[in-house]
Amino acid sequence: MPDCTESDFTALRAMLIQLEAIESELRCMGLWSLQPPSAGALSSETPFACDAMPLEMWLQWIFLPRMRETLRQNIRPPAACHVHAYAAHVFVTHGVAAKPLVQAIRGFDERFAVWVERV
Repeated sequence: MPDCTESDFTALRAMLIQLEAIESELRCMGLWSLQPPSAGALSSETPFACDAMPLEMWLQWIFLPRMRETLRQNIRPPAACHVHAYAAHVFVTHGVAAKPLVQAIRGFDERFAVWVERV
């Protein structure tokens, strides 16, 4: 990671751990897919690609890979991400089983917001 202070490294590592927690929870809930969405769905420009795929697929195929790459390359995006509120709304149908997933997403959002503000 270019020009990282120890504090930056710690923050980046914490966010990568949160991304791993999101993946783990998706897998535990049986929401991890081996089949990728279509090229058209992957190119959706609608927030969360909600017009083309369920949120769990967006998390798996778009959000997680992009965030991991952003963090590994130490690319500071112009704004924080706010996935938690939408995830809480979407995953409410899963009841308490979704609580760890929603908490992992919230933890990432919070850490990411702090990181972006430090720019």
